[in-house]
Amino acid sequence: MGYTLNFAAVWRSFDQLLEGLLLSLGLAFISILIGVLIGLLVAFALTAKSGWVRRPAALYVTVIRNLPILVLVLFAYFALPQMGFRIGKVQSFIAVLSIYSGAYLAEVFRAGLLSIPKGLSEAGLAIGLRPMQIRASIIAPLMFRNVLPSLSSTVISLFKDTSLAAAIAVPELTFEARKINVESFRVIETWLVTSGLYVFTCVVLAALMRVVERRLAVPR
Repeated sequence: MGYTLNFAAVWRSFDQLLEGLLLSLGLAFISILIGVLIGLLVAFALTAKSGWVRRPAALYVTVIRNLPILVLVLFAYFALPQMGFRIGKVQSFIAVLSIYSGAYLAEVFRAGLLSIPKGLSEAGLAIGLRPMQIRASIIAPLMFRNVLPSLSSTVISLFKDTSLAAAIAVPELTFEARKINVESFRVIETWLVTSGLYVFTCVVLAALMRVVERRLAVPR
């Protein structure tokens, strides 16, 4: 017996999908902002001369990068309350995604820091800048320009990872799609439309990041 496509039920609930998409973008945006701060601090720690600073940073990166993000999400939402740490599901997911992205961005930023000639730091010291001023005004801006392609990939990956928030009932895009699917029983139509929204959003994000890359690229 053939299957007849009928998108009517999906279109009736399309506003729910759009609301879920907006929440997914919000989760990704907030998480990437926090993740950039974490990754930058950890990257400077990874390149520090002191082992007392470098080793904890390396441990953080190793542990987080080798754990599935879904395990972290479930641990934060279900296990932490048992230990006395109670936060909302949206806040717990943002915290996990920020920590997770921070570990990956730390390696991206570390590579960017290592690509910057040491002579720039020496030149900064020669004109009287303090080490913190050198990092903030010289090293960090150049590093960001060097790692923009990798940063773009991380942004898109984080947006797609927001679908895991459905595991703890955060009403993002995948959760809303599952809800429509259960209510309408239009499995193929629901996931075709949802997949289209993910692909369209990722393409737009990639295009925007390419524009930023071209504007801030280091001249050759």
